[in-house]
Amino acid sequence: MALLPNPVGVSLRVFLADGGSDGIWVAEKSNWTGLALKAPRSRYGDLRKRPELMRPGVYVLVGANEASWPPDRIYIGESDELRTRLDGHHKSLDFWDRVIVFTSKDENLNKAGIRHLESRLIQIATSAKTSVVDNKNAGTPPKLSEADTAEAEAFLADMLLLYPVLGLRAFEQPQEAQPTGIRLYARAKDAIGEGEESGDGFIVYKGSLARAGSVPSAHAYVNDIRSSLTAQGVLVPEGPHLRFSEDYVFTSPSQAAMVLFGRTANGRIEWKTIGGATLKALQMQSVSDQPIGAEVA
Repeated sequence: MALLPNPVGVSLRVFLADGGSDGIWVAEKSNWTGLALKAPRSRYGDLRKRPELMRPGVYVLVGANEASWPPDRIYIGESDELRTRLDGHHKSLDFWDRVIVFTSKDENLNKAGIRHLESRLIQIATSAKTSVVDNKNAGTPPKLSEADTAEAEAFLADMLLLYPVLGLRAFEQPQEAQPTGIRLYARAKDAIGEGEESGDGFIVYKGSLARAGSVPSAHAYVNDIRSSLTAQGVLVPEGPHLRFSEDYVFTSPSQAAMVLFGRTANGRIEWKTIGGATLKALQMQSVSDQPIGAEVA
């Protein structure tokens, strides 16, 4: 008999306050005091009228990255009164086109708590390297008691669960991705990669070797990603290769293969098991009666 209970499902509620997906979203989790609101900048005038914005909270401003990769540019902040701070950003910051705020339904978040959340979010987003983080520093983490720290971290865990539901993946870490358990390999001239498919995309593991340069016909999108990952230290020059210095989650197996090879690639064909079965074949098995990972003719 198992000593620990199996993981259970979580109930999330998303309310479209204006009746459409392009308006204000209100998101909650069962048995949680937190509350999230999301709105496009075009609806900020309506968002600021909501009573929740008179409370303390944490916010993320999100816009497109002009360099195209990573796709998102974000700014993370906190305030004793969200509306006043966001009004200032609405006047002075041009890059953002949507905002996500978190506050507490029971108004139990205090200044120390939201400063802790802000600092931790900046730290996590900077580590994830999937967005351009506009914050110049990680904020000054407050000194909290052991009990207050535990409470703030529990609140943060629920925030991190909701961000992807609200369309923001800036805080997802490679180790949080749930791999299939089947190791896959991609090989080409001057490149060899090891990775796994996951629900969040495709993980390329630390130590994989990408081709140092792209082929002349490579799409600018591929070069943008490779340049960004090199600038961030994810790809490190090593002879005729670029070595992955850490695990990295790409949005798709094809994106992972293109970065690895420096050219256009179909990841479903390029990624294979050690026995030669393609990712495409494994995906087809997942909807057949054969065990996943069985030898494919």
